[in-house]
Amino acid sequence: MLIVTFGWLVFGRYVLNVTPTWVEQLALLLICYITFLGAAAGVHEDTHIGVTLFRDIVPLGLQKIVMIVIDLIVAAFGASMLIAGIALMKFGWATLLPMLNIPESFRTLAITSCGGLVLLFAGTRAVLRILTYRDWVPSTDEKEA
Repeated sequence: MLIVTFGWLVFGRYVLNVTPTWVEQLALLLICYITFLGAAAGVHEDTHIGVTLFRDIVPLGLQKIVMIVIDLIVAAFGASMLIAGIALMKFGWATLLPMLNIPESFRTLAITSCGGLVLLFAGTRAVLRILTYRDWVPSTDEKEA
């Protein structure tokens, strides 16, 4: 969708010689969704950035605890994004995005969605790790992620 939007911008500017004014606002809105939903997907796939030096040098039992604590911290961050996103959506509902004439809350919906998904993904992973603590052994992939 973003490529189509910018394609229309280029076509309008250089072929029709009329720049569509709404394209920039739509592109900003789409970039918000791509960024925040991409971050949530990174949490789901456990590919977010992490420094693993200290975790990797401690014994296996402590590694498992550290990984659970990290999941709980990420889930808490997702919960705070969700709560703050809901507050921003309430605040911005009456304000319209320029050129698009839709509520500003459509932009903050990306933050809210990301927070909810991060809470769901990291929280679920933490609960599963706690429930399977005795049998669960961190794989090499988990250690590198």
